[in-house]
Amino acid sequence: MIPAETAETEALQALMWLMAQEDLFAAFLGQSGASVDDLKGAAADPAFLAAVVDFLLQDDATVMAVTAALGLTSDRLMQVRAGLPGGDLPHWT
Repeated sequence: MIPAETAETEALQALMWLMAQEDLFAAFLGQSGASVDDLKGAAADPAFLAAVVDFLLQDDATVMAVTAALGLTSDRLMQVRAGLPGGDLPHWT
């Protein structure tokens, strides 16, 4: 498992990428119930960053896009998720 600090840094980078994807970002805001104003404080919350990564992990094409844009391996997002709160819980899907 990667260190929590590394996971948080990479999740924050993923959030910044997400914010630049207009339609996808709007979908995230709608699904999460967050507003743009909420992001300043929420971006420092590891649980919120976990929700960002969970959202990105819902679609394989999105995973491939964000990891390619950030220069990460395609499985890195799962490693990031494992380093965030709740990442050690079993996956039932």
